[in-house]
Amino acid sequence: MRIIGGRWRGRRLPVAALPGLRPTGDRIRETLFNWLQPHLAGSSCLDLFAGSGAIGLEAASRGAGEVILVEQAGAGARALQDAVRRLDAQDHVQVVNSDAIAYLQLQQRHFDIIFLDPPFDSPLLETALSVIAERDLLRPGGLAYLETPRQAQPPELPSGWALARDRQAGQVRFMLATNAGA
Repeated sequence: MRIIGGRWRGRRLPVAALPGLRPTGDRIRETLFNWLQPHLAGSSCLDLFAGSGAIGLEAASRGAGEVILVEQAGAGARALQDAVRRLDAQDHVQVVNSDAIAYLQLQQRHFDIIFLDPPFDSPLLETALSVIAERDLLRPGGLAYLETPRQAQPPELPSGWALARDRQAGQVRFMLATNAGA
């Protein structure tokens, strides 16, 4: 995996060989971070299905104040910890080895940006959106990145949320939703 922008631009990091892992490609990440740039500086970010860490580490590289990477697979979490150490980013990037939904259900805090890129063959996106809304984890005005298979319809958004961007690239559909507040 290569970080494409910010202070760690061009840095390559190892990725754990995990079944079903699909790091978000450079082209999609570039578009996403063009969308997010006005909102990123100092933001509190949650990369809920971190996988390779491509999105969360890109956010940290581009100025996010805090990034939490949640990864269920032990090998994946260890690879993410190694990447954080290599980048000397321990002061603002935290790796949590946990089930994503269990992590959300225990959260008390609010995030400015939440990245949701779960395995495509699971219902985890809808479940995560439901728990995030129920627990009010995305600040009013906050943004949620959603990634699905290209042919999928946009997920049903929580009350008060709106789809701000919707694009496709290759086999992926990627969207940005905003929490306008209820």
